[in-house]
Amino acid sequence: MLELRKDIFADERDDNLKEIGKGTQRQDMLGHVTGTSSYFNDHKLQGMLHLKVVRSTQAHARIRGIDTTDAERSAGVRRIIRGADVPVNLNTLLSLINFGKDDEPSLAVDKVRYKGEPIVAIVADSEREAFEAIAKVRVDYEPLPAVFDVEDALKPGASVVNETYPKNTFTYHETYDHQRLRFGDADAALATADHVLEQRYQMSPIEHAPTETNGAIAAPDTNGRYVVYTSTQALFFSVDTCAKILDVPSNTFHFIGGTVGGGFGGKVDTLTEPLAILGAMLTGRPVRYVFGREEEMQYGPPRGAERIYIKDGVMRDGRVVARKIRCYFDSGAYTRLSSYAAVKCAAHLPGPYTIPNVYGDVYCVFTNRTPATAMRGFGVTAMDFAIECQMDKLAHLVGMDPMEFRILNAYRDGDMKAHRREAKNTALIECVQVAAEKAKWPLREEFKRASSRKDGGGSRAVIPPTPTDSSGARSPAPAQQRTSYDRLPPAVTREPPREPPPPTPPPSPRPPAPSHGATRFSSVFGTRRR
Repeated sequence: MLELRKDIFADERDDNLKEIGKGTQRQDMLGHVTGTSSYFNDHKLQGMLHLKVVRSTQAHARIRGIDTTDAERSAGVRRIIRGADVPVNLNTLLSLINFGKDDEPSLAVDKVRYKGEPIVAIVADSEREAFEAIAKVRVDYEPLPAVFDVEDALKPGASVVNETYPKNTFTYHETYDHQRLRFGDADAALATADHVLEQRYQMSPIEHAPTETNGAIAAPDTNGRYVVYTSTQALFFSVDTCAKILDVPSNTFHFIGGTVGGGFGGKVDTLTEPLAILGAMLTGRPVRYVFGREEEMQYGPPRGAERIYIKDGVMRDGRVVARKIRCYFDSGAYTRLSSYAAVKCAAHLPGPYTIPNVYGDVYCVFTNRTPATAMRGFGVTAMDFAIECQMDKLAHLVGMDPMEFRILNAYRDGDMKAHRREAKNTALIECVQVAAEKAKWPLREEFKRASSRKDGGGSRAVIPPTPTDSSGARSPAPAQQRTSYDRLPPAVTREPPREPPPPTPPPSPRPPAPSHGATRFSSVFGTRRR
């Protein structure tokens, strides 16, 4: 268990957290209300050039040719940048912590894999001249079949979106094509449940829509370094990503973050800094690269779409005895952070409820859509939405009050989670009780007296026998059946026993650490690396 060292900066911290009723002022409030907060775009540098990009008009196509002849002759154009000019033209953010393979080019070379993918960057004296030049670039495309649905992407014969992952699924630990959770025997419990409810939930992509769009300004410094003003939410990730893409030591850059004019996760990816810096390197002058509003809305990375299937077994008394979940994260054309979102999702199953039999499969799937990224609890938010909708439907199915239904199934201290960790400091019961009180929602006395600190542990703390299944290739997903929650579901039959799993393959050797970047802590694996 990781414990925080509270002796560090003890003279600067106050853990009392007694703020309700106080007029505590935000540290940045004065600058905001007086209009004096400094943003990256407030820096107007002498001789600054402007960078804009030619974006793909196709969702999936082979690039047969790029003609920049007219653009090169266009007024004000100082430099045209193509994929061959980028020192390391493949990257993925989490490769900095050895999690995933480099799969996304800064500028597309042979193919485009989503509509809006950058192909050519043009640096000009003004934004207008840059826009006029990119309109003169001609790209010859050979259209390819595109796939936009996560389940279609997993069907045999589906078009390969990203050749780094030819099965259209992210590969974990160089072996597994999805995240798995197995706890107890969900199929056997479903067969004995009084009711079985199966539902499908769909979340669409969501654009963050920050007031300030993504952008950066890079300028040569007097000491051979480059100063970068940026709106990033992940300053050190951005430094190391730029060092990797531009193949220089990270101390080549002096990044200045300043105030972010709205991010919500949408400014974690390093989208503008590498090309802005490269433009400054190639021209010797400051370069500004800022998304327009249309670019931000159409091509900026959204929260990814998610599709979730939940199949629950519940007894007449309201106890949920089994839960099977299959979830698909639409990563878009490249990995970005969706692979990590799937890890977070699997770590959150089955929500804050004690369920003795849980079976989960979580896939990170590639499609020919805009690559997705972080947004406010991504990996957990959509799953919470689906689980809580399901809990309301289950309560209705067994004729229970939905608040009381949650109290009955909530974690209590000492319960065993599906991840084989003991539940501690649980408080869902108390939260429901307070919410009911505030909403004047009537609860029966036995549920008013319930507590997260009692009735847990014991038989609820036992790790049940869990059937194992094969650890290698993905088996075809069964057809899903949607069951209306106000009807009795059809009878459930237990699947035949699975064959014993094959021997576990030896672990693959760990790839050598890259030479760039500093020591980092991995929130995915809890380890340090160079």
